[in-house]
Amino acid sequence: MSLAQYSPYFQNFSLSEYNAGNQNWDVSKADNGKLYVANNNGLLEYDGLKWTFNELPNKTTIRSVLAHDSLIYTGSYEEFGYWKKNKKGELIYHSLSASIKDEISLSEEFWQIITYNNAIIFRSFSNIYIYENGKINKIKPASTVISCDQVDGKLYVSTLRGGIFRLDGTNLTQVITNEELSDVKVISISKMGSNLFITTALKGCFIYGPDQKLAPWNSEINTLIKQHQLNSFSKLNTGNLVFGTIKNGIYGTDSRGDIIFHVNKENGLANNTILSQCVDSSNKLWLGLDNGVASIDLNSHHSFYNDISGRLGAVYDVIRYKNTIYIGSNTGLFYLDNNGELQFIEGSQGQVWDLRIINNQLFCGHNNGTYIVESNRISLISEFTGGWVIKKVPEQNNIYVQGTYAGLVKFKNDSGKWTVKHLGKTTIPVRFLVFEDKYTAWAAHAYNGLYKIKFSDNYDSIISTLSYANKGLLSNYNVRVYNIKNNICFKTNEGWQKYEPLLDSIVPYKFLNENLGKDSYIISDDNTDQIAVKSKKDLINFISLNDQKVELSLTSNFFENRLIVGFEKISKLNDSIYALNLNDGFMLIDGINYSENLILQAPIIERIEVDKAMIDINTSNPVEFSFNQSISISVSSPKSDNHYFEYAISNLDSLQWYKLDKEKLELSNLSNGSYTILFRAANNFGGKSDATPLDISVLPPWYKNNIGFALYGLLIIITIVLFYALHKRKVDKEQKLLQLKFEQEQRELIKEKTLENERKIVELKNEALKNEVKLKSKQLANTAMALVKKNETLMELKKELVEHKSGFDNYYSYKKLLKNIDNSIGHKDEWEVFEYNFNQVHEEFFNQLKKQFPNLTHKDLKICAYIKMNLSTKEIAPLLNISIRGVETHRYRLKRKLNLENDISIGTYLRKFK
Repeated sequence: MSLAQYSPYFQNFSLSEYNAGNQNWDVSKADNGKLYVANNNGLLEYDGLKWTFNELPNKTTIRSVLAHDSLIYTGSYEEFGYWKKNKKGELIYHSLSASIKDEISLSEEFWQIITYNNAIIFRSFSNIYIYENGKINKIKPASTVISCDQVDGKLYVSTLRGGIFRLDGTNLTQVITNEELSDVKVISISKMGSNLFITTALKGCFIYGPDQKLAPWNSEINTLIKQHQLNSFSKLNTGNLVFGTIKNGIYGTDSRGDIIFHVNKENGLANNTILSQCVDSSNKLWLGLDNGVASIDLNSHHSFYNDISGRLGAVYDVIRYKNTIYIGSNTGLFYLDNNGELQFIEGSQGQVWDLRIINNQLFCGHNNGTYIVESNRISLISEFTGGWVIKKVPEQNNIYVQGTYAGLVKFKNDSGKWTVKHLGKTTIPVRFLVFEDKYTAWAAHAYNGLYKIKFSDNYDSIISTLSYANKGLLSNYNVRVYNIKNNICFKTNEGWQKYEPLLDSIVPYKFLNENLGKDSYIISDDNTDQIAVKSKKDLINFISLNDQKVELSLTSNFFENRLIVGFEKISKLNDSIYALNLNDGFMLIDGINYSENLILQAPIIERIEVDKAMIDINTSNPVEFSFNQSISISVSSPKSDNHYFEYAISNLDSLQWYKLDKEKLELSNLSNGSYTILFRAANNFGGKSDATPLDISVLPPWYKNNIGFALYGLLIIITIVLFYALHKRKVDKEQKLLQLKFEQEQRELIKEKTLENERKIVELKNEALKNEVKLKSKQLANTAMALVKKNETLMELKKELVEHKSGFDNYYSYKKLLKNIDNSIGHKDEWEVFEYNFNQVHEEFFNQLKKQFPNLTHKDLKICAYIKMNLSTKEIAPLLNISIRGVETHRYRLKRKLNLENDISIGTYLRKFK
């Protein structure tokens, strides 16, 4: 397979990435691995991850750059000098031309800088300036200076009209004069064998031999560079040549001038105008473009077919059939002709899913059906749409089953003729299909589901379709099914599983989860000893199933943002070449010449900032800063490939490594103390560089340093003195309080004794009063009883008188006697005495009773008093000079006046009344 139609891996860097001018006039790679670019706006520095922009003091365009030793030499408008890093890691410009300012020609620009023995040569169109041992010598050729080149320790100076000169001491000696080189822009002079190899802008290349004859170089490339105007040239250590043109990008050739690769805007280069180029020690070609920067990895054995016109679109499958590369994409079926040109196959427009060689015929699974491709033409053999996958039935040489949008379709070849039949039973879209045995297949739904399918003996129909969604499948979505070493394996959203026939169930597959990874899935044919696996990080590994060894790895930088996610596919084109489908093209992977020699350089400390202020970089001493300050540390590893950075703080977390998002570590709120921060470069292959340590010391806050401790001592002394004074004061106060408390307690004790005595006196008085009340109650009762007896006697006497009324002669005497008896029975004075004595005993009984019940009569009050004294109705009747019946009637009326309920006794109520 000729690789001339393919380009090596290259990478574009746009203006938005490096944030400077569009034109990049010169490029140079330093010994430390950093790239320096002479840009329209200033000097660009690239460390493999980050671009840094530096401006000249006069802010002019930089036309040339050379990184030599630790200095970066640049040439610009009426100015040349060098850049050097200071102790803080900043690039500082030092002018050399300022010392010979009067010798600089008006509007002179310096377009080239090269080394010559121990000197640095600065070239403008007018003059040559030699900087050596701190001195600058100026040489002015007779004609316009076009280029300078060092060959075998000699400096050749090419002029526009005067021919080519050699520098001898401080003089120029003409060595080549030829009409072919008159008014010709010589791009470069280099060594080719024993000859000088001279390249020009528009007249091609020439050989100048020891015989001092100039001859055109007969080669394939010579015609092209005349047509597209050569502008830059490099010779590689391998003898291969690189030609940068103004109109058509970059060409790579062998030593004979036969084209190996061509990279231009048509296959992805940002710009066709190559302003400058350089090749670094790792054989990477750097290009300064009219609009951007690019790099080409000349060591990589992988190559790319790119079509940025949009005509090809997203590629889904690539296959080599009869020495022709066929490409299936979302826009149709294409092939590459003998000139490497992309050709469309008529009638194939639409989505192509699958390309497969069956019985020496090329099958094309298409959105519209399935086609056979022959002589770059297609013929439809199946109208069942969406031919995703087609698999040969085991032990059957002429029967195949295809998964389509609407189920499974059988293909059978009888005597060279294909017959097609839909197998019915299921109409689910089948994207993944494998056979367990000749009558059993596993089919994965395109989106949701997994099925085990049984075929009839003659494969004319499906006997059964059994869903395994509820038989141990961890996830029913995005299921992929493979037959790996006769194991039916499944990749789900939750990892790898396999079918266990004895259990008729799906179980986790520890072997694949550990060796391939839970988030990885196979993107190549699964029936080989070597499979291609894509991981979550877009890392593609070619793994041997025999010893689980990773035989080839591809990092995401090869195909960043170009994968057809979910439809990645690696096809084997021949014994050593594989194809990976991409957006707008595909990648060719060389499996035999593959050698991944990724360099990982220990990081370099580039910048240290404390609270955003840069400080000197001195890794031999710890970086000291205050505890409340923040620190940021920038690192680089310019010689590392496809790397990122990790860091660990050994004093905190026992060398737990963390990934840096970019190249800067920012730390804040660190406790005071000493720390060792370790930095290392790493890559996705598991490689780690040596660690670079940086010691930092977080100073204690003022309250933890000597001043703080002295202050603490003073505070302690003051506290002790104050404590003693306060304690003594407290003791004195407490003693005084104790004295006052004792005196108070004595007074309280005396008071309590006095109160106790008074209480006893009161008790004695109360006892005497009680006794007096008892006595008066007794007297009151006796008085009442005496009145009762007296009134009873008087009433008996009155009764006797009434009974013997006839015995009285004088009626008036009889009446007077009865009247006197009646007056004695109800004598008012006796009642007042009784009432007084009653109130003495029962404390204002009558007053309270009259206050609550003002409608009570005098007689009512008497009855209430007698009832309270617990006198019976019989005893009350004589006292009132009424009958017992009259007393009961009066009691009933009295109960109503007192508003008593029927169930309340008037006697109980009055005895409790106060």
